[in-house]
Amino acid sequence: MEELLTPPKNFAMVESGIYRSEFVESSNYSFLDSLNLRSILCLCKESHSEATEEFISSRGIRLFQLNIDCRKGSLVGDDEEAIAEALKILTDSTNHPVLIQYQSGKQTRAGCILVGCFRKLQSWSMAAILDEYQRFSAKARVSDLRFISKLDGSSISCKCTC
Repeated sequence: MEELLTPPKNFAMVESGIYRSEFVESSNYSFLDSLNLRSILCLCKESHSEATEEFISSRGIRLFQLNIDCRKGSLVGDDEEAIAEALKILTDSTNHPVLIQYQSGKQTRAGCILVGCFRKLQSWSMAAILDEYQRFSAKARVSDLRFISKLDGSSISCKCTC
């Protein structure tokens, strides 16, 4: 009998080798195994459950943990630095396959901003970025789209085939 693979909540492929989802639960471990992840890029300061930390460690998955707070309103300096660091991790193909992970709610916003910035590095039009942002965001924020549109990716060297 085949094992049932259950993806984490709000799982989606961003690009070949780059995925996004909410925090994983034990019911998602077999699905994650099928992705052969090298890295997890967690966008919040909250720790994983002990079981998930053990799962990550036992698979040799590298965990990058950044705190992108995304309070109401515009991003602040620390958030901007964390987004730049996340983009460096995301664009380095040695970290692929990578799962961008966030908690539901305000952290979903961080994931949407990060992917929007990634799309900007890929030279997507703002209309296409906005469309994807709105599909994944609970609430579109003008400040987020302004942040994405002003991104200067010249300091981020892309080490992937994106």
